[in-house]
Amino acid sequence: MASTAAGKQRIPKVAKVKNKAPAEVQITAEQLLREAKERELELLPPPPKQKITDEEELNDYKLRKRKGFEDNIRKNRTVISNWIKYAQWEESLKEIQRARSIYERALDVDHRNITLWLKYAEMEMKSRQVNHARNIWDRAITILPRVNQFWYKYTYMEEMLGNVAGCRQAFERWMEWEPDEQAWHSYINFELRYKEVDKARTIYERFVIVHPEVKNWIKYARFEEKHGYIAHSRKVYERAVEFFGEEHVDENLFVAFAKFEETQKEFERVRVIYKYALDRIPKHQAQELFKFYTMFEKKFGDRRGIEDVIVSKRRFQYEEEVKANPHNYDAWFDYLRLVENDADPDTVREVYERAIANIPPIQEKRHWKRYIYLWINYALYEELEVKDPERTRQVYQACLDLIPHKKFTFAKIWLLCAQFEIRQKNLQGARKIMGTAIGKCPKNKLLKGYIELELQLREFDRCRKLYEKYLEFSPENCTTWIKFSELETILGDIDRARAIFELAIGQPRLDMPEVLWKSYIDFEIEQEEFGNTRNLYKRLLQRTQHVKVWISYAKFELSIDSPDRLQKCRQIYEEANKSMRSCEEKEERLMLLESWRDFEKEFGSDSTMERVRKLLPEKVKKRRKLTAEDGSDAGWEEYYDYIFPEDAANQPNLKLLAMAKMWKRQQVEVEPEKSTEKSPEAAKETTSPSSDEPAAPTENLPENDLDRNTVTETQQETEQTYDDRDDDDDSSSSSSSSSESDSNDEDEGGKKESKSTDEDKD
Repeated sequence: MASTAAGKQRIPKVAKVKNKAPAEVQITAEQLLREAKERELELLPPPPKQKITDEEELNDYKLRKRKGFEDNIRKNRTVISNWIKYAQWEESLKEIQRARSIYERALDVDHRNITLWLKYAEMEMKSRQVNHARNIWDRAITILPRVNQFWYKYTYMEEMLGNVAGCRQAFERWMEWEPDEQAWHSYINFELRYKEVDKARTIYERFVIVHPEVKNWIKYARFEEKHGYIAHSRKVYERAVEFFGEEHVDENLFVAFAKFEETQKEFERVRVIYKYALDRIPKHQAQELFKFYTMFEKKFGDRRGIEDVIVSKRRFQYEEEVKANPHNYDAWFDYLRLVENDADPDTVREVYERAIANIPPIQEKRHWKRYIYLWINYALYEELEVKDPERTRQVYQACLDLIPHKKFTFAKIWLLCAQFEIRQKNLQGARKIMGTAIGKCPKNKLLKGYIELELQLREFDRCRKLYEKYLEFSPENCTTWIKFSELETILGDIDRARAIFELAIGQPRLDMPEVLWKSYIDFEIEQEEFGNTRNLYKRLLQRTQHVKVWISYAKFELSIDSPDRLQKCRQIYEEANKSMRSCEEKEERLMLLESWRDFEKEFGSDSTMERVRKLLPEKVKKRRKLTAEDGSDAGWEEYYDYIFPEDAANQPNLKLLAMAKMWKRQQVEVEPEKSTEKSPEAAKETTSPSSDEPAAPTENLPENDLDRNTVTETQQETEQTYDDRDDDDDSSSSSSSSSESDSNDEDEGGKKESKSTDEDKD
């Protein structure tokens, strides 16, 4: 046991960190690095310089360095930087042969390393070993022909050495590999430096075949133009147009071609080039072409030419839009408006035919509303612009045959077609069209249009028949009844007009009965049949008790020139007030009283005015509880209510509270000394009428003596008494604030009175 215990190693205890809170000053890694940099903790002192004094020390130094380089290479042969450092060290000692041997050994390890070849060739060029360098470049471009850097260095060396033939030979070897565009440009620039234009042209010929792009053809043509070969340049442009054909045309080629011809003052050729290009290039790809064509016409063309350019540009844009979405009728409208202004009729007809061929795919009226105007514009164009009535008639007929009349129709087409026939003096044809329309698909607009047509022709018998048909089709249309009666009135048949009105108001369903009754009443007033008018008002009031009817009735009686008109008018207001006491809409009742007040202000006396004034309600602010849809409490809402004196008089609790309020005012007026001297018996006698006999004082006091503020405050106290909320003080204060005329002392008195009233009830 002792041996085992002795053999065990004792593990030191790790001190527990007591305070694990973060330090007040936090140190980041950036701070540590910055401090290390400032203090230069990681800088090693430079090695001591060694001076070599004799050859033996030099050989010893070389041996140590070579041994170190060889050890590094032996450790990792694939690290090319070790080979390059070794070779550059040997080169610094002028040991070219040794350095060459090291580069060769490195190439055996990695012959595809570009840096290695470059360093090797640069070493040979520095040591002026031209043949060795040429040999190295030759080997490099043979092994790695796709590395352009080797070719650039090789050709640059040959040109610097003045070996133009060798440089050209290197370029030719390079071109066999079909390199990128920059290599071809380098070869062309090399030939141009030695004034070999023909050879450069030959290179361009090969270049545009290897890289058949528009910009290369343009460069070739500009090369010819720059050197004065105008015919050759034009030939190049023409060959480029033929080469790309109509499938791969590019606007840049035609723009460059047109600019070339513009510099040669060949303006007709420029115009032909632009038009040729615009006819063949897709419109969304020809924006620059349009731009330059417009600029050209502005500089060298006339006004007609400029307009042609703009019109053609817009036409191409519209063509693209309608091709993308044939059912975009707005684009068709714009396109047709453009071609109508600047095209022959055959072209316009062609565009119209293309437009109307795009029938909406769904037979729903909302999809046809825009489409139908294409037919309307087509017919109007044929009639007004081309002046071809027969073709216009064909357009209208084709449109009417196309519309699915069983599902929906367009009254506008039928009416336009009938009006066209009338303009052609074909009245029988117009009536036939309208009869067909009413028979196939009767509509309000169709019937109205047909009636207006016959009215303009002064065919009143036909108008009567049409009105009869119209009312059979739509008996609830009040406007039709009114128009029919107006027609009979104009024709002087008053009895017939009155009979029509009687039939109208006897209909079970009407869309605007108030308009019909008003028209009937106005008709009777116009005929000065005041007895009939009164009967109409009475019949109307049997159906509705609307406040506007009462006001209109009163104004009618006022408008009649008779001695008792004021009495009749006042009587109507009184009847209206009595009938509207049970009305739930207090605003309408208020409207009636205000109208009555205005009447009395203008025609009545002070007594009648005071009487109406006492009937006016008091506006009070109230609160009511709101309930959400799910039944939960949604808070309280403030609203304005009207308390009419007549309604307040019928409620005993309000009269009782009003009397209590008056008693309180009387008590306030009594002096404090007299109030203290009163005996309890006198106080009991004073309070006993309000508690034991609540009805007696209310009978003794007239209703008109109640002040409006008293009614308002008693209403508020009633609300306070029957309020089921807990915060009685808040509710009483909010309700008392609605009456603006009460003071703070009166509010306190109102609270005391409400408490006494509760005690009396108990």
